[in-house]
Amino acid sequence: MSNYASLSSPERIPEVFVEAWNRRDAMQIASLFDPDADFVNVTGLWWQQRSDIEQAHSYGLQTIFNQSTLFLIRTKTKFLTDHIAVVHAKMKLSGQTPTPEVANPGVRRTIFTFVTHKKGEEWSCAAAQNTDIVPAVETHIRDERGQLSAVDYRKSVR
Repeated sequence: MSNYASLSSPERIPEVFVEAWNRRDAMQIASLFDPDADFVNVTGLWWQQRSDIEQAHSYGLQTIFNQSTLFLIRTKTKFLTDHIAVVHAKMKLSGQTPTPEVANPGVRRTIFTFVTHKKGEEWSCAAAQNTDIVPAVETHIRDERGQLSAVDYRKSVR
């Protein structure tokens, strides 16, 4: 694992993910995952093997997030067995690459879910999903034009 600490606990998966992200090291991110792992990103794109996870993160770290910094805020681990654990990780992302429509992207907060398992002495990730945290909303709704937007039914019900 070279410049990264070993994966001696399931919590190391999100920690090393963040370290590798901030080094723009897509290969290291991918190495956290099983060869046949699944990864679902915040928009629902679903990558179904390590090579696809690496390719997608390589593109993202060069194009969409090349100036970004990822912070790990909190983790919570639930052991299902001695060798299987689900790790939830709350993260913060700043410095996303601007677009013509958004000159100064704001900070994003996400929740990752990592399904991990112990292989020998180290932990590996079988599946992960990243979800944007959208404050003060309950769900999304698609309008008549096909546009998806966040809504809070508590505010719209009278």
